[in-house]
Amino acid sequence: MGALPSSVRIREVGPRDGFQNEPETIPTGEKVRLIDMLSGCGVRRLEVTSFVRPDVIPQLADAEEVLAGVQRREGVAFSVLIPNERGLERALRVRDRFDEVSVFVSASESHNRANVNRPIEDSLAGLERTLATAGEAGLRREGVISVSFGCPYEGEVPPERVFEIAERLAAAGCEEVGFGDTTGMANPRQVGEFFAAARERLAGIELTAHFHNTRGQGLANVLAALGQGVESFESSFGELGGCPVPPGATGNVATEDVVSMLHEMGVATGVDLERLVAASAAAQETLGRPLGSHVLTAGPVRWDGEEYG
Repeated sequence: MGALPSSVRIREVGPRDGFQNEPETIPTGEKVRLIDMLSGCGVRRLEVTSFVRPDVIPQLADAEEVLAGVQRREGVAFSVLIPNERGLERALRVRDRFDEVSVFVSASESHNRANVNRPIEDSLAGLERTLATAGEAGLRREGVISVSFGCPYEGEVPPERVFEIAERLAAAGCEEVGFGDTTGMANPRQVGEFFAAARERLAGIELTAHFHNTRGQGLANVLAALGQGVESFESSFGELGGCPVPPGATGNVATEDVVSMLHEMGVATGVDLERLVAASAAAQETLGRPLGSHVLTAGPVRWDGEEYG
């Protein structure tokens, strides 16, 4: 492991990735309240919602209402997930309420067809048009590559294939590319080797790691990526979200678990951990069930009565 970065950037994705996976729709007012709590705890990047078809993901049908209701805070960038050109057209009607867009494609043909019913090449062609329009609107663009570390249908995903997709996304205008461990198949050695190669192959692109805690290796994978100089991560408060493909899968690695570990290691995030835990506790109360976050259950580490880090 090399020298660790002195600070990292975290994009909180719970309001989109987490809320869309809940079996019941969270009331719009509750979404707004929780997002405002998150934006007030020092998180500088926040994925607020997605402009997907309401009949496909009814949990996010209120995207416009959520964006209209949340507080805009100086220094906090709001992003939205865009599935295609139609989704972007809808989002641009409220362009003043967000700053960034994320688009997505899978690294395996089987997962891409299961997810969006299209081959990868068709998805990329559509995303290239979408990204061009987003760039014309002055939006920062991120491309997310799902199942970058393993596919539940095909198994191993060659890194070369992932890097080729990343290069296509970068050429289409993405300033940032996120690599998703969508079903929690990654291990720390694999992650370290992957990002060591990615830094050489994808120079000049912001590399973002997005891990799930499906098999309990989320924090270990964060550490492995950190050791290769990755300074950008996506996570979800309370360990919300995840992928419905593997039975019994848990959600994304919890933001408060990531922040707690980083602070204890002397890596700055700019996040107020106490306020973040309060937001997760509020989400737990809203959902009426225990969430998977360890720090939410045990509380932050304290030394002599004071929070460490």
